[in-house]
Amino acid sequence: MGLELGLLIKNVRLVDWQNDFNGSLWIQDGKIAGFGSGFTVEEDKTIDGGGLVLMPSFIDLHAHFRDPGLTYKEDVGTGSLAAVKGGYTMVNLMANTQPVCSDMGTVRYVTQKADALGLIEVNQMVSITQDFDGKTLEHLDRLKDVRWISDDGYGVMDSATMLAALEKAKDLGIGLMCHEEDLPLAELDSELAENLMTLRDVGMALAVGARLHVCHVSTKEAMDAVVAAKSQGGRVTCEVTPHHLYLNNDTDYRVNPPLRSEAHRRYMVEAVKRGWADAIATDHAPHTAEDKKKGCNGISGIEHAFPVCYTTLVRSGELPLTALSRLMSKNPGGILGVNKGRLEVGVDADLVLVNPDAQVQIEAREMVSKGRNTPLDGHTLWGEIQMTIHKGRIVYDKRNG
Repeated sequence: MGLELGLLIKNVRLVDWQNDFNGSLWIQDGKIAGFGSGFTVEEDKTIDGGGLVLMPSFIDLHAHFRDPGLTYKEDVGTGSLAAVKGGYTMVNLMANTQPVCSDMGTVRYVTQKADALGLIEVNQMVSITQDFDGKTLEHLDRLKDVRWISDDGYGVMDSATMLAALEKAKDLGIGLMCHEEDLPLAELDSELAENLMTLRDVGMALAVGARLHVCHVSTKEAMDAVVAAKSQGGRVTCEVTPHHLYLNNDTDYRVNPPLRSEAHRRYMVEAVKRGWADAIATDHAPHTAEDKKKGCNGISGIEHAFPVCYTTLVRSGELPLTALSRLMSKNPGGILGVNKGRLEVGVDADLVLVNPDAQVQIEAREMVSKGRNTPLDGHTLWGEIQMTIHKGRIVYDKRNG
């Protein structure tokens, strides 16, 4: 099914963070070799895009594939299939596996498994603290070629440990991605729990000069703390999720951070409009139906992230499609430091063909993820993924099933 060398995609609307015009794109050896209007490459294999939108594929800064140890919920294979169906060709995987990913052996296990499948690339995170124990940092000295670390699912509760982690990460040239939640406070006031931890961590990062990425911001006050740190020169970025942009707490569904009030939801939309939020990340969190009944938090979101965001932000008139490409492709690629997410010669030919005028009827039973946990079952959205291309190879094609 894959087309590897010399692929021309013609008759498309080419869109990325800075381009929006009709033309063609040429792929050679897994890279973008040229794009524009009015040219053809006769000897190459050709796809007629039928006037649809061709964009850089999406990069997810925040996903859980549950592998190793929790593969009854998801594994690298099913997660990869869900990703390409959703238009993603790179994901950044959290460390809350079993065992916790605190060593390079687990990193190699996950990346080698993904590489063997060849559908997407993965960046496997390592935990900030050893086995999420909240205090031990010595394992960080044994890391190799790790870009980011995270105890996602938990904030580093001890402030002295968090400060030491920021200082060590700065010395090692890596960044911290943080779940901002004061756990003892969360049961009493989840908004205050997010706000206080965000203030602490951005303040520490600013003082140390360390790189900090704030995960799944969901409150006005937390976003304001990130914006303030940026304005003072902090090396701070943040993400928002599709579900916090689309849903409010009128929807009774367990996620962490929780779905917030309509005022907070609107503020997250405003944050992406104003460029305060750097990226949209799915926090793809697959669970079985039984685990959701037991109270597990999370949405299986990677398959439907684009139509959720396109409907909420672009079709509604809040953002141009170029801005959505910046949030879902260009900026995440920059944060991870990969040669993806842009329409430029020499960049990886990771692309997605989208029909913006096609309706998407979400049906949980048709999801390819093992986790069909979604509050969107039955929702009708806009923006259908038609094809996903990874390094010049077709890895998903809706037309061929």
